Amino acid sequence: MIQRRGLIVGVWLLALVLGLALLTRARFSADMSAFLPAAPSAEQQILVDQLKDGTVSRLMLVGITGASSDARAELSRRLAARLRTSHDFASVANGEAGGFERERKLLFDNRYLLSPAVTSQRFSTAGLHAAIADSIAALALPSGAWTKALLPADPTGETLQLIDMMSGRDSATISDGVWASRDGKEALLMLYTRAAGSDTDAQEAVLARLNNDFAAVRAELLGHYQVLAGARLQATGPGVFGVEARERIRGEALRFSILGSLIIVALLWSVYRSWRVLLLGLVPVASGVLAGVVAVSLGFGMVHAITVGFGVTLIGEAVDYSIYLFIQSGAGGVGSAREWQRRFWPTIRLGVLTSVCGFAALLFSGFPGLAQLGLYSIAGLAAAALVTRWVLPLLLPAGFAVRDLSVLAERLAWGLRCLRRLRALVPVLALLSLALLIVLRQPLWNHDLAALSPVPAEQQRLDAALRAELGAPDVRYLAVVSGADREAVLRETERLAPKLDALVARGLLAGYESPSRYLPSQAAQAARQASLPDETTLRARLATALAGQPIQPAKLEPFVAAVEAARQAPLLSPASFRGTSLALLLDGLLVEQGGRNLALLPLRAPAGGIDAAALSKALSGAPLQLVDLKTASNRLYGAYLDEAIHLVGFGMLAIVLLLALALRSPAKLGRALLPLVTAVLVVTAGHLLVGGTLNLLHLVGLLLIVAIGSNYALFFVGSERSASVLLSLLIANLATLAGFGLLAFSSVPVLAALGSTAGPGALLALLFAAVLDRHEDA
Repeated sequence: MIQRRGLIVGVWLLALVLGLALLTRARFSADMSAFLPAAPSAEQQILVDQLKDGTVSRLMLVGITGASSDARAELSRRLAARLRTSHDFASVANGEAGGFERERKLLFDNRYLLSPAVTSQRFSTAGLHAAIADSIAALALPSGAWTKALLPADPTGETLQLIDMMSGRDSATISDGVWASRDGKEALLMLYTRAAGSDTDAQEAVLARLNNDFAAVRAELLGHYQVLAGARLQATGPGVFGVEARERIRGEALRFSILGSLIIVALLWSVYRSWRVLLLGLVPVASGVLAGVVAVSLGFGMVHAITVGFGVTLIGEAVDYSIYLFIQSGAGGVGSAREWQRRFWPTIRLGVLTSVCGFAALLFSGFPGLAQLGLYSIAGLAAAALVTRWVLPLLLPAGFAVRDLSVLAERLAWGLRCLRRLRALVPVLALLSLALLIVLRQPLWNHDLAALSPVPAEQQRLDAALRAELGAPDVRYLAVVSGADREAVLRETERLAPKLDALVARGLLAGYESPSRYLPSQAAQAARQASLPDETTLRARLATALAGQPIQPAKLEPFVAAVEAARQAPLLSPASFRGTSLALLLDGLLVEQGGRNLALLPLRAPAGGIDAAALSKALSGAPLQLVDLKTASNRLYGAYLDEAIHLVGFGMLAIVLLLALALRSPAKLGRALLPLVTAVLVVTAGHLLVGGTLNLLHLVGLLLIVAIGSNYALFFVGSERSASVLLSLLIANLATLAGFGLLAFSSVPVLAALGSTAGPGALLALLFAAVLDRHEDA
């Protein structure tokens, strides 16, 4: 017997040591891509790629407020200069005329391969005459000084053509030489990070670099500007959202875990009045939490912060088992524990199995985040129950006993006898709640992904305001062109350009991006190269074309040399853009997916928004796929939610079948299920009554009501319902409520949804089961 006890305790201790070792190697994340599908469709893959690694995911918008206008401008210049020396940023723009020198040089040096205006006609004698005349006329414009500087090497104005073509988006206001808001109270910068927006660790480092550099330049200028102390930096963008969301989720998960644990400890102390009993009672909880985290880490390679937050609920439920052991076993001690195992363990085991059946359905989800919640719950609850059954009784010292709670238990039994007079109220509540769900006739489920967003509304408003000021991309619609290779998709986008230009002219679009603007197809480049005359022919044509114009052929020798160099130059490829911000842009517009090459053409909406129906009609027949990323994201979440509804339904069905097989009595099955069904209906109706709809985590909460509530209901179906049993159920329920109920106050929507559903639902499940109890001696 002693050897058997030593073996059991030894195996448990070895498992703890191994679990702790694995825990030190576990990777924790708050990346919401864990809640993206593991095997997305083609359209979903485009969305997932854009969310994870797209160019827009790398965008960071920065505003500098406070201080004076000239001080903000100088802060902007110095901050931009610092950031441009950092490898963290692929592009730093603040409106300064000297910015993007590498990009300007690249465009200028390759203007004859890039400009769509380069044709044989343009380089004919008549074409040269007209183009040079236009450039001379442009000298009178505000930008004339720059045009004059370009004229000797680019008299046909190809550089200006390229700049005009590539500056399709609205420009921000310029104040003191840098970008500023329209009201002049904020200096603005637009940054693109090298790290993907989904790389939260890298984005956190980038954000730290940005704040540190701002603090440094502000300190440098404090002696020059009297009001500089009030200057403040604010940043927004997908990467910033990801960092702040992770900190928010991680912080609240930790905070509520600690607070929930303290409340549970205080509750148990008030009952046990013994630190030894209290600490022993937490042994299954610690074992269960460790098992849950390790299981998820091994199964998925990382543990999501929302899964850790879910651990708060596990604490509340896992502690139930030790409560049952200590209070239901009466005086305590190993002998009493054995009697408890004989009398009550079968009921508890059945309750654990119902929870496992419920959560097992989540393991089949195509979304890793939901599957994580299922595995965490199964491993944690199973470990806590097994430790309570096999290990905890062996750890009880000789003479162990909890304090006498018989007086409290008898008072509870008396209260229950009074409550049983309200037995008829339970089915009435179930019917009223069902009727309310039918009468309200409002959608039960919220299919908008924004309902789960942890980004505060204030931060979303700031992001929208900065995007509007800077004319930054806020991509919703994409035209997607596919082909066997990059050359094929570039040629297709070139053929598509006239159709999109016509839509811009009609006002259906404000503009669009196309990779072929920055990297024309090899065929287009070769055609432009072939249209350039040789040096002798060009000199002859220029001599005629310049007749009557105020410029001598000798002044255009740089132009002749540039055209000859362009005729011999290698054609451009993606490698030609390396080291410039255009490389990042091309990476975002030219992608490979499943062996196919895709070109993504972001479509910019006019002031009144895009008329999706008219746009689809106008583009019908074109060799492209029109993707609405907002609709796609909501459709993705809708599919996620629909799948979860089916899985939770299967989980609940599994619970019903398990109870039916175990109880083998329709009457007992009905008494076990009625409180659970009523609790689910009442909680659901309550949410709709206050004007809310249910999301994914509400659904998991409803599953929890059934899984946890079945543990309580089973005690009222069997024959063991002494006063001590009732007291143990109440204390266990209060511990569960402490774990779940706190989450209802979280500012993270997914955690709040879970708490506001499962917390009151678990309490109601116990209350309804107790009210429906027909045991006369309870």
